[in-house]
Amino acid sequence: MTRRIRRLLAAAAILITGSLALSGCLYAQIPPRDVRGPDPTPQVGEDIGPEFRQYYEQRIEWTGSDIQHATITAPLDWNDAKAGEIELAIVRQPATGGDRLGSLLVNPGGPGASGYDFIEQSVDFAVSERLQERYDVVGFDPRGVGRSTAVTCLDAAGMDRFLYAIPQHERGTPEWEEELTAENQGFADACEENSGGILPFITTDQAARDMDLLRGVLGDEKLTYLGYSYGTFLGATYAKLFPQRVGRLVLDGAIDPSVSGTDVGVTQGVGFERALRTYMQSCLDGAGQGQASCPFAGTVDQAMGDLAALLASVDRSPLPAPDGRELGADVLMTSIVAALYAPDNWPYLTQALTETLQGDPTTAFVLADFYNGREEGEYADNSTEAFQAYNCMDYPIDDSQEAQDAAAALLQREAPTVAPYWDGPGVCEVWPLEPTGVREKIAASGAAPIVVVGTTGDPATPYDWAVSLAGQLSSGVLVTFEGEGHTAYNGQSACVDDAVDAYFVDGTVPQDGLRCAP
Repeated sequence: MTRRIRRLLAAAAILITGSLALSGCLYAQIPPRDVRGPDPTPQVGEDIGPEFRQYYEQRIEWTGSDIQHATITAPLDWNDAKAGEIELAIVRQPATGGDRLGSLLVNPGGPGASGYDFIEQSVDFAVSERLQERYDVVGFDPRGVGRSTAVTCLDAAGMDRFLYAIPQHERGTPEWEEELTAENQGFADACEENSGGILPFITTDQAARDMDLLRGVLGDEKLTYLGYSYGTFLGATYAKLFPQRVGRLVLDGAIDPSVSGTDVGVTQGVGFERALRTYMQSCLDGAGQGQASCPFAGTVDQAMGDLAALLASVDRSPLPAPDGRELGADVLMTSIVAALYAPDNWPYLTQALTETLQGDPTTAFVLADFYNGREEGEYADNSTEAFQAYNCMDYPIDDSQEAQDAAAALLQREAPTVAPYWDGPGVCEVWPLEPTGVREKIAASGAAPIVVVGTTGDPATPYDWAVSLAGQLSSGVLVTFEGEGHTAYNGQSACVDDAVDAYFVDGTVPQDGLRCAP
């Protein structure tokens, strides 16, 4: 059986831009006000074919005041107007100050994260107060996601089995691979059966065309856009398709569009291993300075060895939880990944590992459930389903067995703690449709300056990807944050925040190569 890196882009599935205690529960505090006047005339564009003009000529009917909601219609297939239609859910916070500049579209990552919820529930997390004053901040659920026409696969019980079930066979054996492949097949079959025929069209290329539709119906001649994590790939794809309509784009936590799926999986595995070592050093140093007790001791290498032993232990003997689930090594690794998105989350990781060593999986499950969008036995969104659908269509499976073996060897060498739980059968191997995406460099020749922000210690979208994307884009400008965690804008560094805000508000392009400290 061909082996693939199982967690293909797994780290990009959910964007955690700050503390777990805060994520998803910040609400904009804006004085009530009347809805502003009619929106500008839709911007159709002369290059829009007559069969699609009706979509661009829609008038948005907003409801609400401080936060406004709407739904628009888009073609199911931008290559065939007769294929049917889908709905796109959007939310807007009108500019809070005077001298409005236009609309600022925001995507929080994924693929599969809800931009609708990101703006409705945590607009202060998404963008600065300065940008809120000057822009209508617009969130949207891309096709296949959340409140838009959505990918649907399993019910809550089925998702629990898919995400949390303990394999019956020993890791790495042919029987184990067959067992996981069967689970993946069941998931893929359910997605095809329950998604109403939309799976062939859940691609980043189609979603980028939807984003141009949003630009048009919002009345903006050019797109102003902030994309985090996967949102950088969506933004870069837009720039490739519509370079002449690029306004001010900022891409934070970049994905390299030219890297294969296998290379993405390996690079992320190595990135999380490095982040884990950085966390471990902090944990050991803190305990040495009389801070909260670290459950490990000795050198970083010794502590990593003890963590590897803990993972192997729960792999052999999973820990039962009161709700009937069991904590195995895969779920514990998910918990570790969730906490490594931001240094503010490290205390939760220390607590989870301390409890797990004592036989208590409580906090580990809290972290894993947060990552998977699970709340009291239900799933708050369809982020896992949409994540798989996009990646299976965007990433060709074209690596040889030799390349796969080399990738697995590299992962084992550079990420020995993570590697045993990163490699194995993937859903995309049994996806019912052939991928249509390509992996290629994006130049977007003719586009206005595109600012790419990279964090040197980012485990999910490693810094090298930001350097690569900025270099590929004909108008790319690189801003570097010398710090830890996933993404940098809006709270990590005043230097980064000032550079991004100045570009969005004043059009001041940051100096290419600007480096910022925390």
